[in-house]
Amino acid sequence: MSAQTELPQAESESTGSCCSPSGSCHSDTAETPQGAVTTEYEVTGMTCGHCEGAVSEEISAIAGVTSVKAVAATGRVTVVSEAPLDEAAVRAAVDEAGYELVGAKA
Repeated sequence: MSAQTELPQAESESTGSCCSPSGSCHSDTAETPQGAVTTEYEVTGMTCGHCEGAVSEEISAIAGVTSVKAVAATGRVTVVSEAPLDEAAVRAAVDEAGYELVGAKA
């Protein structure tokens, strides 16, 4: 004789994660503040989530930066700031994290 235990299911089983309907723990629906500047940079050397975190943390420390999203797979880092950033400051932050800033993407 075997016993089978069924766990209660949440009403909505369509989500792939407990975080969001898209299965992501992050929300990509955040609005960019009015007047904000979004700049995309190319960074070499990132290979994993730890790399993304290190680069994001260093760039986030620059005055005026409101959000950073680094993607190791593409080498792209998207930065939202209150005003245009000095590329030398971004380069220094990326260097501090241990990676190389190729430059801003057009």
